[in-house]
Amino acid sequence: MVRLRDGMWLPAEGVRAEYAEEVYAVTEKQGQPALSLLCPVKQIRSRGDTLNQPTVTLDLVAEADGIISIEATHWEGARNIGPHFELFPGGRPACDGSIVRGEAGTTIRSGSLAATVSSDPHTFDIQFHSTDGSKSLTKLGSRSVGFAYSPAPSTPMQLESLRDFKHYMFMQTALAVGESVHGLGERFGPWNKVGQAVTLWNADGGTSSDQAYKNVSFWMSSRGYGVFIDTPGKVDLEIGSERTTRVEMTVESQRLKLYIIYGPSPRDVLRRYTTLTGKAGKVPNWSFGLWLTTSFTTNYDEGTVRSFLEGMKARGSPVDVFHYDCFWMKAFTWTDFVFDSERFPNPKAQISRLKEDGLCKKVCVWINPYIAQHGAAFKLAAEKGYLLKRTNGDIWQWDLWQAGMGLLDVTNPEAVRWYTECLNSLFDQGVDAIKTDFGERIPTEDVRWHDPNVDAHKMHNYYAFAYNRIVYEALQARYGRDEAVLFARAACAGTQRFPLQWGGDCESTPEALAESVRGGLSMGLSGFSFWSCDIGGFEGYPPPWIYKRWVAMGLLCSHSRLHGSNSYRVPWLIDDDDQSEEGCSKTLAKWTALKSRLMPYLYAQAMESIESGLPLSLRSVAIEFPEDPTSWFLDRQFMIGSQLLAAPVFEESGEVEFYLPRGTWTSYFTNQTKAGPGWFKEKHGFGTMPLYVRENTVLVLGNRDATGPVYDYAKDVEVCSYEASPGACATIVDSNGVAVATLSVGEDGNIEGASKLSGTIKFTKSGRDIDGEAPFLIAKR
Repeated sequence: MVRLRDGMWLPAEGVRAEYAEEVYAVTEKQGQPALSLLCPVKQIRSRGDTLNQPTVTLDLVAEADGIISIEATHWEGARNIGPHFELFPGGRPACDGSIVRGEAGTTIRSGSLAATVSSDPHTFDIQFHSTDGSKSLTKLGSRSVGFAYSPAPSTPMQLESLRDFKHYMFMQTALAVGESVHGLGERFGPWNKVGQAVTLWNADGGTSSDQAYKNVSFWMSSRGYGVFIDTPGKVDLEIGSERTTRVEMTVESQRLKLYIIYGPSPRDVLRRYTTLTGKAGKVPNWSFGLWLTTSFTTNYDEGTVRSFLEGMKARGSPVDVFHYDCFWMKAFTWTDFVFDSERFPNPKAQISRLKEDGLCKKVCVWINPYIAQHGAAFKLAAEKGYLLKRTNGDIWQWDLWQAGMGLLDVTNPEAVRWYTECLNSLFDQGVDAIKTDFGERIPTEDVRWHDPNVDAHKMHNYYAFAYNRIVYEALQARYGRDEAVLFARAACAGTQRFPLQWGGDCESTPEALAESVRGGLSMGLSGFSFWSCDIGGFEGYPPPWIYKRWVAMGLLCSHSRLHGSNSYRVPWLIDDDDQSEEGCSKTLAKWTALKSRLMPYLYAQAMESIESGLPLSLRSVAIEFPEDPTSWFLDRQFMIGSQLLAAPVFEESGEVEFYLPRGTWTSYFTNQTKAGPGWFKEKHGFGTMPLYVRENTVLVLGNRDATGPVYDYAKDVEVCSYEASPGACATIVDSNGVAVATLSVGEDGNIEGASKLSGTIKFTKSGRDIDGEAPFLIAKR
């Protein structure tokens, strides 16, 4: 972590910082609307002041509607080698940009967003605001942009060589009173990042630390804008921590580029951000079902697997996707893509039997990009040059995780083709989805990539993008563009294009459940539409009450997987097969059935989330209610799409406190209403939690007899109105996510557009039909 100051008055020990002190010249660039600012680090009051004087160049460019980039450069002669983020992967939208000079300064406009460079003499001040002048966003003010050396040189002559110095670029955007900051990837600490020092550097640190598997160089402000830091390299952020009124972003480089992205709403910010960095691919509807693994170190023989899948089906929670974790390969051989012959004498036949017998629809296996030297793949990969090398030509190896492991060189096209062939060998045996684990521990010292034009430090975070892209595109090539599904752990900006991601290694505690909620919320505000977690917790042995509370939360995530480390996660082994209504098995069955019923809503919302760059679940309440200041502090509850609000229970007693924004909210379980805004307390059994439907909602529910996520969402449905006024509507999509019907409330209060539905259609007002449902326990406190 780089700090520039020791308090307000002193420089940090061993650091010399130079600040842009004025805008000396403003030059318009040719082509798209752009400005270049010449900014010396001393106010120029005489000709002599221009000598022996460093400068910072600031380039402002109108990139797209609501997006302006600003790049600060010290020495332009420094190479700007890759890798670079792929920006505007869906095509660059047209930009309505212009430059206007006036008495107050020079303004560059990019659609709805503008930046004004003050014309006051000997001043450095750049204000970011809405083009119509109605909204002030942030600014780069006095001593907010510059560069720094560490250690501090005693004379400029020492900089003849930079071998003994580190050179940093920094920018500091202003924080307004009451402003909060969110996002920056999957972070498990406090959801509001103000007051925190954050380093964007992928690490395998678990969920109970300040490290993150998924570092995304984008943050969202509660004031209606976002900032994307355009580098996959390490970024140090001081968010209201070094200076309480600023967000400081520092990189070790000669240049630093930001994109200021205007809303005004969080929805608008995310739509524009994901236009810039990419939107999620479409996920098939089967992936929304229940996933089960035999866990990490447990037994994977066919008898055990079949007994689990048969037991799940018999207890009302049939498995849609079964996952084999690491030990489908022999110990010391990961990842060589070879099934352990002792447990899998005929893997293709074994997988086929599971599917043919109706025990699961799809099969997923675990891989990673680390190639152990004792596996069958290492020798070939080493001989062909497919593994990362040291600078002396040796293959880079270490013994952390797998003995003598090497690392797939993703910059080598031949290595990528070989790795894809290995994946195809799995697909040939019936594997349908891939868990792409690891990819965080990417070395930066003493390494030489196949591509000489990449920076080793930038590759550390970027590797997650490249690795997941290889696997995702291999799945697309085999199964179709919209049938690819990953279960990925590492990510950086842009990796949202390759869904989906899950939260990594968490403990089996209520605190870890809360950590997971915060991590999912942060990912959602980082441009990721789909997210999951290890239901029950990965580490340890969850007590029954934790397992059941996590089941409730996990089945309301976009994707739902039961997974553990050295213990199984089938419900009957958690509580000695308690068959009561409040036991683990029936609790899991209830929440699995609920998710199945919600699929007409969930899959339609998923398509909207992809198009708009929104999280499906966990979606922050602030996305839907940005004008409610309380929503920016809610880190123990979430929206599922735009119309449902859920508040997980973290207490063994079932007591829970939650917040409802303005409006009338209806309990999904009881049809009782509450008026927001306000805080409420309830006490829940294991079959329920606070799950509330927003007013003005038309909620389409699947048939109660539907099992799993794959069925006709327009047949035998229940259409429920919740405090719905004329014009309220709902879209129904088919199994490919294509809209087939739009239902709306007419002036007479009845549903219009139902002619495109089939089968027996039930219409209900003031909530849904709850007659005949299993009993549940909810009590007001």
